[in-house]
Amino acid sequence: MTPSVHGQTPDSDAHARVAEAFRQEYARVVASVLRIVRDIDLAEEIVQEAFEQALDHWPASGAPDRPGAWLLTTARRRAFDRLRRARRAGARAEALAYEAALDAGGESPDVSDPETIADDRLRLIFTCCHPGLPADSRVALTLRLVGGLSTTEIARAFLVPEPTIAQRLVRAKRTIRDRALPYEVPEGAELSERLPAVLAVIYLIFNEGYAAHTGAALVRHDLCAEAVRLGHMLADLMPGEPEVLGLLALMELQTSRAATRADADGNLVLLADQDRSRWDQPRITRGLALLGRAGSISRAGPYQLQAAIAACHARAASWEATDWEAIVTHYRALADVAPSPVIELNRAVAIGLARGPAAGLVALDGIDAASLRSYHLLPAARADFLRRLGRSAEAAAEYRRALELTDNAREQSFYAARLAACSRSPQASARNPGPR
Repeated sequence: MTPSVHGQTPDSDAHARVAEAFRQEYARVVASVLRIVRDIDLAEEIVQEAFEQALDHWPASGAPDRPGAWLLTTARRRAFDRLRRARRAGARAEALAYEAALDAGGESPDVSDPETIADDRLRLIFTCCHPGLPADSRVALTLRLVGGLSTTEIARAFLVPEPTIAQRLVRAKRTIRDRALPYEVPEGAELSERLPAVLAVIYLIFNEGYAAHTGAALVRHDLCAEAVRLGHMLADLMPGEPEVLGLLALMELQTSRAATRADADGNLVLLADQDRSRWDQPRITRGLALLGRAGSISRAGPYQLQAAIAACHARAASWEATDWEAIVTHYRALADVAPSPVIELNRAVAIGLARGPAAGLVALDGIDAASLRSYHLLPAARADFLRRLGRSAEAAAEYRRALELTDNAREQSFYAARLAACSRSPQASARNPGPR
């Protein structure tokens, strides 16, 4: 989403400055205004007006030295003006909001208190990710209010119709209003209970970017970047939370190799075949440092453990040098703290890579296949172990099943090629894909 002024075409430099400010400042300005007006739609309307005012003023006067402070001051003044007029008009709800805003900090917009601004953004994040909202609505609302994406951009990001996203946003805002969900950061035990919902939303956004479920692209770099940005924001606001640091470490480490996951034509490149010299070393350094800050792995939560697994790949100089036994150990610990069939699947793959394809098949046979019957990576993993054991006919059947289950065009091409190879050569021996 970018601000617009109907009937006006500002000069391109000023528009670019406003667009950049929008991307950087939208969340904090919305959060601050929402604390005043206590209504998401009204807060968004006021913030849009503030950015439109910037488009009116900045071309002539130049962008201010502190665009965020200018926008925050402008938006807060508009918020208080709107509530003051509503109080004079006798609108009870707006009058109550006005009184509450005065109690919370007076009419003078204070843009110099970073702690207050940080608290406002935390409130916004926890409101967007409230467990009382449906999971799909949490994602849409977070991208809308915290990320500043438009309905069109969110729909494009998740390859769903724009009316679907619009309905999710309306439903989320209505739920917050009708159920009077608190605009606050929970404390004590409730904070620990609610934080996983926040982390899950950011992780879901990242995963959809890193391994797109549908469409022609294998990697959605825009979504990965947005999730990492949200992760950095949360880490800045909650610097002592191990799982926040663990999630950010995981995303940095995974993103470090995103550019090598597809070739120049967009086709899947397996981890075993990726050019490690092209991995983003600054991201790896950041990810490893964040993992270190998160604390001891012996007391780690699920995101720290996943980051530890990603770190094993990042530290390995080659595919052959990967410490697969350490990865098996991390997956065992992950299954203890966050059990799921997908984790068991990944652990089985790691066992096969550490101890051989026969051991991997035995581990796969121990998984509840019914819970993964629509998950293409289960038959894909079985197919690869069978192929490596020379059981090409069985492998072909599994690749065919994986091909039927995936909706991603690049993965479909990959499985089709593997299926064809199994049909041509009963002893096909290309390397195991392992993780991606």
